Amino acid sequence: MTCYGDGTSVPSLQENAIKVFITGGTGLVGSAVVADLLAHDHTVDVLARSAASARAVLAAGGTPVHGSLADLEVIRNAAEQADGVIHLAFANDFSSPEALDRAIAEETAALNALGETLIGTDRPLVTVSGTPSVPGRVSTEADPIPTDGPVGGRGRTVSAILALASRGVRASAVRLPRTVHNNGNGGFAGLLTTIARSSGVSGYPGDGTQRWPAVHALDASVLFRLALESAPAGSSWHAVDDEGVAVRDIAEVIGRRLGVPVEQVPTDTFGPIGPVFAMDQPSSSAATREQLGWRPTHPKLIADLENIQP
Repeated sequence: MTCYGDGTSVPSLQENAIKVFITGGTGLVGSAVVADLLAHDHTVDVLARSAASARAVLAAGGTPVHGSLADLEVIRNAAEQADGVIHLAFANDFSSPEALDRAIAEETAALNALGETLIGTDRPLVTVSGTPSVPGRVSTEADPIPTDGPVGGRGRTVSAILALASRGVRASAVRLPRTVHNNGNGGFAGLLTTIARSSGVSGYPGDGTQRWPAVHALDASVLFRLALESAPAGSSWHAVDDEGVAVRDIAEVIGRRLGVPVEQVPTDTFGPIGPVFAMDQPSSSAATREQLGWRPTHPKLIADLENIQP
């Protein structure tokens, strides 16, 4: 049994190996989550939408569940057979507002299917969202996630899943910062690197003083496991190591590593998520560290960006 400062207590799964179903288990974060779960003696079923993904799951020590996020019956069956679920899958298509809307609609349908399957079971369902932005201060776990703007649909869906706490689902959300990185890859910083490679300019929106929170993928993976094992129903947690790194500082490292100039560029350079790129959005994980005992140990963002290959 795990007890929290507000008097909440939930049965802990830390000492019991369980069967976990994961969507998005072959991505940057998901593969780290799978490895961490297996290292702690849990068994893992992973949604695999291709033969290559299935081979990666088998190589990692998991069991592939053949299907995609759109295969709702596959997802329901896998959730029914699992002791807990972690949802990470998302079609990261930011090429147009329409593509982003399609990705959000697909994720919403899948999450609703997972949530409905687990109603009345008291099993854990850990989903993912982004850390919120609060004008004039660092955001905390107590702040609501945005339900409007380019990705507001994801916020509305996560809020609905957390509300299933009243219907017998131990739902929780791990809020990831704008950059989850590993060896210089991943997240918004990774998108800046990709754009810099193709354009020949390490560009940043706004004046570059806006701050992005960040975390190493191997640290974020631990928090997903901790939430699965012991987070109370309806709770949200912040996987944040760097509270806020200035975007110009990120662009400077990228420019130096790639040997390209660093310049301010129009916000619309970054497509439908350009306004999000331009926001100041520092975030804290103080409550997460205190209540779940999460302790990041891997390199911070600026140090990790030194791994970018020219």
